[in-house]
Amino acid sequence: MLPSSLPPCVHIVDDEAEVRDAVALLLRSVGLASLQYGSAAQFLAEYRRGAPGCLLLDVRLPGLNGLDLQERLAAAGIQLPVIVMSGHGDIPMAVRAMRAGALDFIEKPFHDQALLDRVHQAIELSGRAHADAGEHQRIAERYARLSEREKQVLQAIVEGRPNKLIADDLGLSIRTVETHRAHLIEKMEARSLSQLVRMAVQVLPPR
Repeated sequence: MLPSSLPPCVHIVDDEAEVRDAVALLLRSVGLASLQYGSAAQFLAEYRRGAPGCLLLDVRLPGLNGLDLQERLAAAGIQLPVIVMSGHGDIPMAVRAMRAGALDFIEKPFHDQALLDRVHQAIELSGRAHADAGEHQRIAERYARLSEREKQVLQAIVEGRPNKLIADDLGLSIRTVETHRAHLIEKMEARSLSQLVRMAVQVLPPR
């Protein structure tokens, strides 16, 4: 299960130590934890998935730039909201980063409250994503505990087949199919048949 109960963390990637320190101090003033990285390569080497949070990313970095890092994160399936920090000469690159999925860009020197507002928004988005991922994982775990017969019945239910047709296809009695349906609702912890179907759509293998 994802540890979404962990406090959020803001990851600051900038090659200027004074910028990282100033941003970390600002975040600390409103109770937000942060970690600092001097390059994209350092972030990729040290970042560990877990707590919700966001990435404050300078677009111009030694080695991999901000766009390179975004591409690496996307390829690794890391969905961390990105806020680009851009110098005046970096705006075209910042716009490219936004088109690649960044949440926003903040021009340097930035306004403290503007940065904090965007960070809070990014953390909220990250928290919701963690909650959704956690729920999906819980559904997948319940599905994995079903018997093969129950999975077959569930697949047929999702396909909209009536009990009689499911019974004929699987060589079961209608009463047995009805029992399986009741057990599926219980085992998947669904409140209704419609919720069971919505859960199943998330985890059933494609056909």
